[in-house]
Amino acid sequence: MAKEIHTFEDFKLNKQILTAIAEAGFTTPTEIQKSAIAPILAGQDVMGIAQTGTGKTAAYTIPLLRKLGYPQGDDLRALVVVPTRELVLQVKSHIDALAKHTGLRCVGIYGGVGPTQQKKILLEGLDILVSTPQRVM
Repeated sequence: MAKEIHTFEDFKLNKQILTAIAEAGFTTPTEIQKSAIAPILAGQDVMGIAQTGTGKTAAYTIPLLRKLGYPQGDDLRALVVVPTRELVLQVKSHIDALAKHTGLRCVGIYGGVGPTQQKKILLEGLDILVSTPQRVM
């Protein structure tokens, strides 16, 4: 029988992520986070549905950050694809907040702006890329 989750510490996260979680104002995991984080950390594929504002982004970001650990070179190590520019900005903001003590670098790219500057940013090195489908292609 799986251990019941009551706190973020129950996920056995590192101190850097736990500190960022606390600084972001998260006190206890939401239902989607309780259901998703442990299986994702265990390497399982997860599909979740929950209302807006229930912590879905953190539900996949927290295990992503835990798996990546710390920066390793300049090559892309994780890709998050979202459908709109607004979601790129929102997801990147969440990742930045939760990764702030890890050194992991997150970049967001999307259409509607010239690609030259975005390409330059990508060449500077990153760990996580958040993008719309067309721009990543």
